[in-house]
Amino acid sequence: MSKEFNVPPVVFPSGGNPNTGPQQRRLPTAPFQPARSANAGIPFMSFDIGSSPASTSFSTPQFGSTISGGSTNFDDEPPLLEELGINTKQIWNKTVSILNPFRVKADLHEDADLSGPILFIMAFGLFQLLAGKLHFGIIFGWTTVASLFLYVVFNMLAGRNGNLDLYRCLSLIGYCMLPIVILSALSLFVPQGGVLIFVMTGVFVMWATRVCTGLLVELASCGDEHRGLIAYACFLIYMLFSLLVVF
Repeated sequence: MSKEFNVPPVVFPSGGNPNTGPQQRRLPTAPFQPARSANAGIPFMSFDIGSSPASTSFSTPQFGSTISGGSTNFDDEPPLLEELGINTKQIWNKTVSILNPFRVKADLHEDADLSGPILFIMAFGLFQLLAGKLHFGIIFGWTTVASLFLYVVFNMLAGRNGNLDLYRCLSLIGYCMLPIVILSALSLFVPQGGVLIFVMTGVFVMWATRVCTGLLVELASCGDEHRGLIAYACFLIYMLFSLLVVF
C-alpha cells in the first residue's frame, strides 16, 4: 500500500508564477563599525587603524652615517703585518747583517722575533723538498732541541750571571740558519757525493757558526769568557743540519 503525504501548497506573492512580477532588490547595508572609544589617547582601542599615530619607539636606521664611520675606522687601523708583530724592514736588516760574517751588527738582533727564523726554516724545508727529501718535521724538531741545548749550555757556563733567554736563543739560531738555507739551495745544482759538496758544507757551516757565536757573545753577558765552548756547541748544531743536505 502506498502512503499519501499531504504537501501544503506553495503560494507566491506574484500570483503563482515565480518568474513574473517585479523583483525587489535588497539594499546593501553598511559594514559593522564598532563604536569609537571615548579615550582618544589609546589608538588600539578605537579600532581605527588609519587614525592611529605612528609609533615612535623605534628610530629609523641611518645607513649612510654608519658606512662613512666604518670607512674612517678602517683607514685608521694599522696594517695587518704590524698587528701580527711582523716587521719586514727589521727582518731584512737582520738578514743583510748575517750575510757578512766578518762584521755582524749585534744591535739589530737585540729585539728578538720568530718571524724571520720561521721564514728561513720553511725555505730550508722547501729546498729539501725540491731535492726529494721531506724534512719539515725534522727541521722544526731539531731547531727546538738545538735551542734548548744551547740555552742550557750557555746558562751553565755563565752561571748566575747568564741572561740568555730561550726566546732570544730561538731567534738567533733561526736567523743564523741562513747559510744552511743557501747551502741547501746550491746543493740542487751540485752532484751529490762529490768533493765539492763537502767543501761547500764545511764553508757554510763555519759561516753559520761564526755568526751565531758572535751574536751570542755580544748579546749575552759572560759570553766572551767561554767563546770556544759556545762556538763548539754552535758548530755541532749547524753540522747536524748540514747532514740533511749532504745525505
